[in-house]
Amino acid sequence: MRLFHHLRCMPLIAFALLIWQRFRFSLLIIQTIWYIASMAKKQNTLVALVGRPNVGKSTLFNVLTRSRRALVDNTPGLTRDRNYGQANLRDREFTVIDTGGFEPTTEDAVLSQMRFQTMVAVDEADIIIFLGDGKTGLTPSDHDIVRILQKANKNVFYVVNKVDSEKQENIAADFYRLGVDKLYEISAITGYGMDELVDDLLQVIPEQEPEATISEQENDEPVKVAVVGRPNVGKSTLINLLLGQERLVANPLPGTTRDSIDTIVKREGRSYLFIDTAGVRRRSKITDRVEKYSIIKAFRSIDRADIAVVMLDALESVTDQDARIAGYAHDKYRGVILAFNKWDLAQKDSNTINKYVEDARESLKFLDHAPILTMSALKGTRAVKLFALIDELYSCYAKRVSTGELNRFLEETVNRNPPGMHRKTKRIKLYYITQAQTKPPTFIFFCNYPESIHFSYRRYLDNQLRSYFNFGSSPLKLIFKKRESKPIRPGH
Repeated sequence: MRLFHHLRCMPLIAFALLIWQRFRFSLLIIQTIWYIASMAKKQNTLVALVGRPNVGKSTLFNVLTRSRRALVDNTPGLTRDRNYGQANLRDREFTVIDTGGFEPTTEDAVLSQMRFQTMVAVDEADIIIFLGDGKTGLTPSDHDIVRILQKANKNVFYVVNKVDSEKQENIAADFYRLGVDKLYEISAITGYGMDELVDDLLQVIPEQEPEATISEQENDEPVKVAVVGRPNVGKSTLINLLLGQERLVANPLPGTTRDSIDTIVKREGRSYLFIDTAGVRRRSKITDRVEKYSIIKAFRSIDRADIAVVMLDALESVTDQDARIAGYAHDKYRGVILAFNKWDLAQKDSNTINKYVEDARESLKFLDHAPILTMSALKGTRAVKLFALIDELYSCYAKRVSTGELNRFLEETVNRNPPGMHRKTKRIKLYYITQAQTKPPTFIFFCNYPESIHFSYRRYLDNQLRSYFNFGSSPLKLIFKKRESKPIRPGH
């Protein structure tokens, strides 16, 4: 009878399972649609600036982003990579992509790579601003670019730049031969005509809904890593490898990268902001004004980074210029990783790695704690190990120690090795220590005679701090201050 009862219930159970599966499937569809819609709302609108070399794209980029991030000069082809910047105009947020000069037909290797970079920007952009040069006039390349943009099926704004006033609007007449609906005549330098362009641009950029809480993405501040080194050591090749696409123009010719380009790389739930920089040559070899600007920006990139990956050429010994670059990062208290690139081409034996390490330690004595990595950015050999080194170094760089622990450390350290005497007559006393900040870990020692603390004792305290609290390869900043004497109360 029980078996008969179970057999009677089977159709009902099967029907219930079928309803449940369909309900789950419908719920999954609803969740997927909701997720796609929410992501569409959160994603910034991408606006790409496209045009021939030297038409003013970088100038307009700086105007829209209210920054001076893009290098600007009269030299054609100054911008070579895609450069991204955030714009916030009248409560509208969007991302602007500055691109290299677009030459539709060229046999030049660098120009071909720049064309590829521009086409990538056109493909990923939501809105495109085409720029023509009002002073040069309409060219065959402009015709070719506009035809390509019309096939892209994107919202395109056609702009004639370098029209400085109403009297000069006649110089844009040639561009009406393009057959486009509307032309914007502007001057990115003087601001003439910019209001109308910005008004119409913002009309097609959706307003972002304010979020009640700060998103996880905003909380997840990326680790900022500047990739620095001499020209042609493989900086752009490394970033392209880590990103998994040709984001930057990499070329065997030295000096391909001219601007400092930011690239976000996400790995295992963590974000890294890699900053590719121009190669830094000796001052005596720098004759080009543009290169001088590029090198200034390369050093500024170190200023805004947490960690500097100093790339060295494994086919050469450490040079004075390598030491200059690494020394600047050290002086700015940035975490430093020494990366010997082109390791696949180096002649090796069982003792090769030890020779390279000894050479680096001898030439860069001030970086005796910096980790060393041998790698090949072109082949991908050991490049992924860079992330582990960055993570380990950054965790130490951002570490904070409580005041109680620090003062217990200070008491033990001073008892083991006192700081000596002031002018051979008075004993130097270290009263207490506190950590003022992180990135870099900064410690303030309060004492009676800070000027008399010898360099060797400062070095001793640095080493003891590093060992006691496991700061590893992170730079430590030690500040010695005179403790203010207690005020004498009246009547005493």
